Amino acid sequence: MFMRVLLLTALLGLLAASLYYAIGLWSAFDAPDMPAGLYVAMILGVLFSVVIGAGLMGLLFYSSRHGYDEHASGRDRLD
Repeated sequence: MFMRVLLLTALLGLLAASLYYAIGLWSAFDAPDMPAGLYVAMILGVLFSVVIGAGLMGLLFYSSRHGYDEHASGRDRLD
């Protein structure tokens, strides 16, 4: 139990340190603001990538659980 708490504390500490560093770098650069259209395009691109990735992973698990992989590889033959 103690090791889990220690590991969780260490991982949360690393997460906090990395977020602190990332936010510090983000605010340190003096750059012009991005237009709202670019934020919309970025959000749509990220959402599209996540949806496509989740759909492909779902198809992978579906085909694996229903035996389509064995059928395609020829392992279902009794030769």
